[in-house]
Amino acid sequence: MVQVDILPKTEGISSNERRVIVAASLGTVFEFYDFFLIGLLANEISKAFFSGVNPTAGFIFTLLGFAAGFLLRPFGAIVFGRLGDMAGRKYTFLVTILLMGISTFTIGLLPAYSTIGLAAPLGFVAMRMLQGLALGGEFGGALIYVAEHAPANRRAAWTAWVILTAALGFLLAVAVIIPLRLAIGADAFSLWGWRAPFLVSILLLGVSLWIRLKLDETPEFIRMKAEGKASKAPISETLGTWKNLRLVLIAALCIVPGQAVVWYTGQFYSLFFLTKVLRIENLTANFLLIAATIITAPLYVVFGALSDRIGRRPVYVAGFLLAAVFTVPLFKALTHYGNPTLEQAQINAPITIVSGSDACSVQFNPLGTAKPITSCDIVVDAIAKLGLNYNSAHSAESATTIVKIGDREVPGYSADTSDVSVKKTRFESELKTALTDMGYPLGEAAHEDINQTMIVVLLSILLCFGTMTFAPSTTALLEMFPSRIRYTAMSFPYHLSAAWFGGFLPATAFAIVASTGNIYSGLYYPACIAAACIVLSTIFANETKGADLSGD
Repeated sequence: MVQVDILPKTEGISSNERRVIVAASLGTVFEFYDFFLIGLLANEISKAFFSGVNPTAGFIFTLLGFAAGFLLRPFGAIVFGRLGDMAGRKYTFLVTILLMGISTFTIGLLPAYSTIGLAAPLGFVAMRMLQGLALGGEFGGALIYVAEHAPANRRAAWTAWVILTAALGFLLAVAVIIPLRLAIGADAFSLWGWRAPFLVSILLLGVSLWIRLKLDETPEFIRMKAEGKASKAPISETLGTWKNLRLVLIAALCIVPGQAVVWYTGQFYSLFFLTKVLRIENLTANFLLIAATIITAPLYVVFGALSDRIGRRPVYVAGFLLAAVFTVPLFKALTHYGNPTLEQAQINAPITIVSGSDACSVQFNPLGTAKPITSCDIVVDAIAKLGLNYNSAHSAESATTIVKIGDREVPGYSADTSDVSVKKTRFESELKTALTDMGYPLGEAAHEDINQTMIVVLLSILLCFGTMTFAPSTTALLEMFPSRIRYTAMSFPYHLSAAWFGGFLPATAFAIVASTGNIYSGLYYPACIAAACIVLSTIFANETKGADLSGD
């Protein structure tokens, strides 16, 4: 049995260095606070900046706005990674925190769509990209800063404290949002109160700058500068030589994708699933996720310390495996304990859309410009907006698409008829009546039907997969590269894959669900990525535990 000691050993680290490590981690908490506000306030942001489109498209826009911050993260890794390798870790920290704080504060001041039209969503996406640029230079730098202070046999345990700041940043964000929502009421919060958490960030910016100004440079960077070994062209060294480029590709394609989808599925997609699919009231869903986050937060350090004992790869590959196997069953269990009435209705009265001679088109419409015309498109659009499961069938005998709910049938209509408004009213009324009669809950999940204890348990299991993968895999990344290019070489593949695989996970999963009609189909995206990374990591990724970080 492997003994895991999560208390840092004092040997090799002075009290001053420990204070520096804590300061670096606290600064990162505030950066993640800024970055996570978008996901937690998606509904309010959708109404404020995307009110010119229908609600479904507006929410998709918001998810894409969330992902837009990830688009600039790889560029931020290149820009600030180069700066960190050439000018030092401390200077880079000051620049990234300043950029993050100003862009977050500006979002709180942006006028709504109703005031300035298209400039509102454009301004929001622009600020979101600046946030991504800043975080691209922040997170990898913080990990490297801590790792270059830590003893080799405690490196992952120490870097896990920085990774833990992601969860703490999330908790800090909800600690601001929820009391404010309760204090001023849901209506006022939706109208203007949601801006306050962004505006509060200016205070956090001041604290963060004060913290960063107290930081010392890492001993490793000081040594390199003194010996004249610091890189003059870290980007060229990273991407221009096959030895380093190969390691970048292994990090970007074999390790980080699995880590990204596993972590974001538990921390973000689960909240979307609880509120949008299971219709659990937003405040209740947030409290459940908060409880699970508090329970699992210490596990970042536990699994980091475990990887210090048995190796990085066995721990993060185990996390990939568990996520690949259990993600879909766990979300089905969330339905069972979160909205059993919905689950029972899906069993007792499954929905089937029987298309006639008019063909169905792809339903995912992120721009919100296309309008359903055929009866098939109209019926599918209506069911998809309700977030309900459905099967598809075809009948050559019918000219009009029919939605079957158990033994009830509701005929659709075409939008190119003269009495379209009458038919639309008839269809919506009959559909609502049929769904209600067949036991489908169309409002929020009944509070007494929600098994909150079991939901917290299930969420904790999902988050546990993320804690298994995060610290061991990110520590492995920074151990793969030499000191002179470590900031650039580690940050670029990390943020590139986090952007494309993690940042786009909510929008990608939502698109799959909207296209297939299966509320669980979007989960096969993270499950398959995790499964692929098991194979790729096993073949291509070497064990890095105990690597000498002083190599140039």
